[in-house]
Amino acid sequence: VEEVIGEGVIGQQPHLSPGESFEYSSGAIISTVTGSMKGSYGMINDQGQRFDAVIPEFTLSEP
Repeated sequence: VEEVIGEGVIGQQPHLSPGESFEYSSGAIISTVTGSMKGSYGMINDQGQRFDAVIPEFTLSEP
């Protein structure tokens, strides 16, 4: 298990308006045929309130 903590998403801190989305591509080196990933992103809304955007668990596998 490895935990990643840092500022932004792949070095970016996007400002999203209502209805907008943000997509990115990333990768991970794993030592097994399959793995999984899950987590959350800490966000701040326009009123300054903090909340977590939860990322449900998903499978990692070789292409």
